Amino acid sequence: MTQQRIPQNDLETELVASVVQAVASGTALKITGGGSKTFYGNPVEAQTLEVGMHTGVIDYDPAELVITLRSGCKLDHVDALLAENNQMLGFEPLHLGDKATIGGVLASGLAGPRRAYAGGVRDFILGVKLLSGRGEIMNFGGRVIKNVAGFDVSRLMVGTQGTLGIILEASLRVIPQFETEQSLGFEHSSAESHIQWINQMGSKPLPLSASSWYQGRSTIRLSGSQQGVDSAAANLGGTRETGIWEQLREQRHDFFTANKKLFRLSLPPTSEDQFPGDSQLIEWGGAQRWLGGEIDLDQLRQKLESVGGTVCAYQGVDPGAQVFHPLNDSMFALHRSLKSSFDPAGIFNPGRLYREL
Repeated sequence: MTQQRIPQNDLETELVASVVQAVASGTALKITGGGSKTFYGNPVEAQTLEVGMHTGVIDYDPAELVITLRSGCKLDHVDALLAENNQMLGFEPLHLGDKATIGGVLASGLAGPRRAYAGGVRDFILGVKLLSGRGEIMNFGGRVIKNVAGFDVSRLMVGTQGTLGIILEASLRVIPQFETEQSLGFEHSSAESHIQWINQMGSKPLPLSASSWYQGRSTIRLSGSQQGVDSAAANLGGTRETGIWEQLREQRHDFFTANKKLFRLSLPPTSEDQFPGDSQLIEWGGAQRWLGGEIDLDQLRQKLESVGGTVCAYQGVDPGAQVFHPLNDSMFALHRSLKSSFDPAGIFNPGRLYREL
């Protein structure tokens, strides 16, 4: 996969025209790329605007550790191009199928097992070209690593689910691939013992790059130089593990396939286990915890709020349920202000994040 093999297809003019027409007619638009993450968020009833064919690499110099590309570029193609230069996207993005696009990665903000140790999606974005709800092209950030001052609108776009604008292009920081990686498994009968143990591991000079706990089994991944990983593995012990991180990243792990209803919890990493005996999987050093099964969403949110956590009704939610954790009054006012600034007519993905926006 060379840079030239990623299709160059500039649809900027056509997309601007579509948005201008939609604003003039008051037509709401459902922004769609590859469609791999359409399940994530509240359903949108609107006219579909396809952006997945807006593709092409604008600039990529491996020596600069930055790639700039159009939002419709397939994630698989980008991964292959970076791999040719022994580089990768540091936040380990979810594909969830071979149709995933860069725009969908940014709009969803979903990151994989490396998130807690390397940073999330917004930590790697340097700049965006945005098509606003006024039909205007707006540029934020840049194509170099040290080019951010003041309010960082580029990062703001991550996780907004296309509700503020259409990401036309993005500049992303990339990182070198690690010389080697090794995964180790350990027995921890309870989630609480895992939480205590993994937070102790986090305070040590170890090349940790992923962690998980499920059904009494803790697994960690070490990434770095051969010497450093070998030394850490020898000191830690445990048993060799393989294959688990792709299963977790792509949500093909037994936990995800066994549960039709999934709730994603965000908590302070050291928080005690709130759900002993329930079906759960823990990632990110204790900061991300998954629950499966028939659970009352309102009660779950009240319980998590009492310990500084939030809940996303990730999959299989009841019709009418609010997917993302409710906002307090000040945060809702901020969201409404941003929506009115970028999309004053409210045409982009109405209700996708919160039904009132």
